[in-house]
Amino acid sequence: MEKFSSLHSRLQHRYPLAYNLALIAAIVLALAVAAHVVMQIGTRHGSRRTVPDFSGVQLLEAQRLARRSDLRLQINDSLFVPVYEGGIVLDQLPKGGVEVKPGRTVYVTINSFRQKMVPVPYVADRSLRQAKNMLEIAGLEIAQLVYRTDMATNYVLDQYLGKQKITEASSVEAEMGSGVTLYVGVQPGHGVTVVPQVIGLSLRDAKSRLWELGLNVGKVTFDSDINLLNQKDAYVYMQNPAAERRTQLGAKVDIRLTLDTRKIADRLEEARLQAEEAFLERQRAEEEHAGAEVHDRGFFD
Repeated sequence: MEKFSSLHSRLQHRYPLAYNLALIAAIVLALAVAAHVVMQIGTRHGSRRTVPDFSGVQLLEAQRLARRSDLRLQINDSLFVPVYEGGIVLDQLPKGGVEVKPGRTVYVTINSFRQKMVPVPYVADRSLRQAKNMLEIAGLEIAQLVYRTDMATNYVLDQYLGKQKITEASSVEAEMGSGVTLYVGVQPGHGVTVVPQVIGLSLRDAKSRLWELGLNVGKVTFDSDINLLNQKDAYVYMQNPAAERRTQLGAKVDIRLTLDTRKIADRLEEARLQAEEAFLERQRAEEEHAGAEVHDRGFFD
């Protein structure tokens, strides 16, 4: 020990610069090793956990399972699906079976105990577009558009929630997502509209687009792999009647949705070409009709 101390002292006095550089290098190395050890402990390097499948499990039980697996559970969203009990986990991210680091947060969607109730706004005495927007903002939708003869086309005359008429003085709540029936005016000779292109749109956007143009949503069908949880990720790939066809206000448009992006891309290109042909055909018919009217006026004059 004394020899080592003597050697250490001679080196320190004889080679001060080299000694100090070696000392600094040793300190830096020690700090790097310490930081690495701390990081390994903090991140639990090499330690993995398999995420349990929480689907169909009550929230309290799911939280217990998460703690046992050294994971954290956080409610990301809630839906109301009547066929399931309230508090049941419907979906999760990451999915069950995925390996993650300990302490990872798993985001879950749970089933609400009841559907949220929202006030029904008074939308009569407004244009159809304004009424539609007000209902959508309130979390409601249009159950049906019923057209009545009136001097103002696409002007909302009355509204009903089921069999109950909604007036300006009404104070009514409905389950979110409920439909309101609107009675809308149409002037004689102005009852025709053009079917919009809804292929490539989500169900919500397709409905909104159809209502905006005075059309009702007809039969809605889904590919077999679509359920209540992934429905929001589906898009329209078929519609009937096709886009750019003339039809009566209040007519129904049937739609079908899929999760297959290739189907959507193929049908969208096909629908675009059909819509162009329909538009040109309609334009020619209108020009011929206008020409015939001019001819008739000249004949009678």
